[in-house]
Amino acid sequence: MCGLLYSGAFADVSPLIDSTECMMAALSISPGKTRVGWIGTGVMGNSMCGHLLKAGFTATIYSRTKDKSTALLDQGAAWGATPQEVAEQSDVIFAIVGFPKDVREVFLGPRGALAGSKPGNVLVDMTTSDPSLAVEIYQAARAEGVHAVDAPVSGGDVGAQNAALSIMIGGDKEVIDALQPCWSAMGKTIIHQGPAGAGQHTKMVNQILISTTMVGLCEALLYGYKAGLDLETVLKSVSTGAAGSKSLDNLGPRILANNFDPGFYVEHFIKDLGIALSEAKRLGLSLPGLALAEQLYLSVQAQGWGRSGTHALMLALAEMSGCDWKSR
Repeated sequence: MCGLLYSGAFADVSPLIDSTECMMAALSISPGKTRVGWIGTGVMGNSMCGHLLKAGFTATIYSRTKDKSTALLDQGAAWGATPQEVAEQSDVIFAIVGFPKDVREVFLGPRGALAGSKPGNVLVDMTTSDPSLAVEIYQAARAEGVHAVDAPVSGGDVGAQNAALSIMIGGDKEVIDALQPCWSAMGKTIIHQGPAGAGQHTKMVNQILISTTMVGLCEALLYGYKAGLDLETVLKSVSTGAAGSKSLDNLGPRILANNFDPGFYVEHFIKDLGIALSEAKRLGLSLPGLALAEQLYLSVQAQGWGRSGTHALMLALAEMSGCDWKSR
C-alpha cells in the first residue's frame, strides 16, 4: 500500500512506495483469464500446481529436472526452458524451490522470472527462505513495476496433495487479496501476516515449533518401544489427549511403518533451522531448543538420511541409543 512505512524486524521499503508513482493497475486474477507460471515441481510443487490447473488456470512450468514435471505436462501445462521464459508467458509466477540461493537464481538471476516479467506481473515465492531475501525481491520487483509476495506454506506432502496447506503471506494487501483464487485452490488457512518478509518470519515460527515437537515425538516413541509397549495402542491413547498434534497424527504412523519417505526433506529442514537461528541471533534471542534440534538433524543428515522425511530423526535417535529401530 502506498505510503505504508515498515519497521521493526522488516527492512524499510518506504522509499520505493512513495506517492502516486508507486500506484499500479488494479489486479484481476481468475481461472481461464490469468496465465500462471510455476517454477519447481518437487514433492509439494507438483500437487500445488496441479490444483491450479484443476481450478482452470493455464500454466507454463519449469523445473531443473523435466522428468519431475511429466504429470503436469500431461495435464496440459506448457514447458518453459528457463524461469525467464516462464515469466514471459505468464501473469502470476509462483516458485517453490529448495534453498535461498535457488530462490535468488529463479527470481533475480540473469535468466530469472523478474527478467521476463512485465509491469503488473506478480512474483510469488512459496519456498521457505530468508526474510531479508523476500524484502530484496520485493524491492527489486517494485522498481520494475512488478508485484512480489512471499508466501511459504506448511502442511507437507499431505497438505499439498489435499489442497489443505497453511499459507503465510507477506506483501501488499491488495495484491494478496487479488490472488485469492490461487490461494483457495492450494490451501485452507490463508493469512496475510504483514509487509514483505512477514510470511517468511511466520514460517520461522512454524519451523521452530515443528523442530522441538519432532524431537519429543521421536523420543516418546523410542521410549515406548524400549518399555515394551504396543506402539499402535499407545498412539490411540496419546493422540487424543494434550499430547496430540498434527505431527503425531501424520508422522507417527509412518514412523511405526518404517516409512521415511519425504513429506519434507531433512536437508531442507536443516536449511530452515539455520535461517531461524540466524534470525534469532540478529534479534538477540537465545533459543537453545532450536539449536539442539539443528544439531540432531545434522546428525540425521550425517547418517545418510538427508533426503528422507523429517521424521527420520527417529533413526538417528535410535542409533544414539544402540537400537535397531527398523528391525524391531
